[in-house]
Amino acid sequence: MKRRYLIVIAIILLLALGYFFPIILTNISPVWPDIQLGNDKAIADKIKQMALAEKIGQLVLVGMEGIAINEDITDLIVRQHVGGVILYKKNITNSTQLLDLLNSLKEANAANTIPLFLAVDEEGGRISRLPDELKNLPNNQTVGEVNNPTFAYEIGQVLAAELKAYGFNLNFAPVLDINSNPLNPVIGDRSYGSMPDTVSRLGLQSIKGMQEGGLIAVAKHFPGHGDTEVDSHVRLPVLNFDLSRLDEFELVPFKTAIAGHVDAIMIAHILLPKIDPQYPASLSKKIITDLLKERLNFTGLVVTDDLTMGAIVENYSLEDAAVQALKAGSDLLLVCHDVQGQFKVLEAIKQAVVSGAISEAQIDKSVFKILKLKQKYNLNEQVITSVDVASLNERIEFLLQTYLKQD
Repeated sequence: MKRRYLIVIAIILLLALGYFFPIILTNISPVWPDIQLGNDKAIADKIKQMALAEKIGQLVLVGMEGIAINEDITDLIVRQHVGGVILYKKNITNSTQLLDLLNSLKEANAANTIPLFLAVDEEGGRISRLPDELKNLPNNQTVGEVNNPTFAYEIGQVLAAELKAYGFNLNFAPVLDINSNPLNPVIGDRSYGSMPDTVSRLGLQSIKGMQEGGLIAVAKHFPGHGDTEVDSHVRLPVLNFDLSRLDEFELVPFKTAIAGHVDAIMIAHILLPKIDPQYPASLSKKIITDLLKERLNFTGLVVTDDLTMGAIVENYSLEDAAVQALKAGSDLLLVCHDVQGQFKVLEAIKQAVVSGAISEAQIDKSVFKILKLKQKYNLNEQVITSVDVASLNERIEFLLQTYLKQD
């Protein structure tokens, strides 16, 4: 009988511990660790505590000039609370400098309670930003020619290992565009191939490899940039396709990625007049909200391509484009160049909210998705002291030897 009482008491104690321990943790932890507990209410409560400027900052990811932290990027991080920073090849000289720069960005953000997205376009092939000490990974066309899903998955795993080794946490890759037009000046060998099934199968495996390696993958460029003959970095491409054509072809890889739980999708700067004659995809409610979110049921993060590209700035003011992208349903705006333009975008969004053109409730929904994603991948401001380049290169060499028979 005594033993039975002891068992009952032990069960009661265990149940009590299970109930009160999370509450104790929540009450003693600072704000961001609260969110890390996986509590959606904690995220909602955090958003309620944020000033409007802080929330608006989270919606913008900026580029920077130079190879070291400077006054402009410090101001954007510390006072404007931007959600993240993207680096390009112009910002990177070698491994030591890159590590110092990323650590400096984290340290600048230390006063804020929300970690930065530290982003890059690292696709392999000719689209590579990492230091030259690292061996380059093959382009997607080569991966497509091998046509082995395991190869694509392991490429994703290596990309995650490389980028996380320096402190990056978000990669604008893979390209899910289908290379269906040989005159395309911007996609080409960045695509896995000319058939939807190939691009779908290999793209999904690359996404899985990155995600399982702890890196946020961003599929691009929705709804499909593969059949254009104009580079959207320069001017606005036009595709005269209707929804039935997109459904059968361009959208197939994106549908596969959505079914496979991709976390984020980038929207292209292309005009599809048979769907929306007024706005390019990146500014179009018909494409972002009606097609991507509602018809394809994508609930993840919607990211614009860089709003300072020619396709946009040759046709709109940067501020108007930013506001319209949010009104269309985007969550995260890329403003990768033009530092004065970056400040103007932040102010334009604020004015749009104050005037009622954009509701604060909509801003809150996007901020919630951003914080949720940062929580999911355990983003933090931990300083990284060194990178084992030799080990990374050995891993890349093994991959090339295994699948491409390269020495």
